[in-house]
Amino acid sequence: MTPGPKATDAQPLRSDAERNRGRIIAAARTVFERDGLGASMASVAREAGVGIATLFRHFGVKEDLIAAVFADRMDAYVAAVDDALGVPDPWAGFTGFVEAICAMQAADRGFADVLTTTFPAAEALEERRAAAYQGVVELVARAKDSGRLRQDFTTQDLVLLLVANAGVVGFAGDTVPGAWRRLVALLIQSFQAPARGPLPDAPADDALYEAMVRAGAASIASRERGSAG
Repeated sequence: MTPGPKATDAQPLRSDAERNRGRIIAAARTVFERDGLGASMASVAREAGVGIATLFRHFGVKEDLIAAVFADRMDAYVAAVDDALGVPDPWAGFTGFVEAICAMQAADRGFADVLTTTFPAAEALEERRAAAYQGVVELVARAKDSGRLRQDFTTQDLVLLLVANAGVVGFAGDTVPGAWRRLVALLIQSFQAPARGPLPDAPADDALYEAMVRAGAASIASRERGSAG
């Protein structure tokens, strides 16, 4: 029995939809890498060569698109933590991790933003972040126990480092592409024991989390629907 018209028409539509989804993700990767998460959905649609309505059929909110685009980057972030924990020298593992994730930020402005923002509704993305965080806690503890990392260093300081590095990456752009390396080297040297002096109190975890959520909300809200980008 031959299939009717509806059955024969269905498969091409599914294929077209899958191709459109792939084009949208690839376009969003390009746009976010270039412009950061503040880029509009309209600019992503233009880059993909699809209408804004098509984009929103696949990704109802910007948060969904961000989660799809950066899933593999967050996997790489988790892998970087695991690799650092596998380094026999705790200080080398810690500093190698810092340099690796800052290099990831420098290579992708969008990911630089992702590492310093939180998207509570993007559960898979936040699960990867939480998994990485547990490894970072262990990495910091090992470096302190080795006597090479100053004892008053906290995981909050690593968040502040990433925020600072994201700022340098965004500021320098392609004009001074290696500026972030100097910043990271300066900061790593300041992390070393013995400490040259006391530090002000680290920000509270809940306050830092609230700041990251606010930054994520601002990225989501920025020119969300139908703007000219």
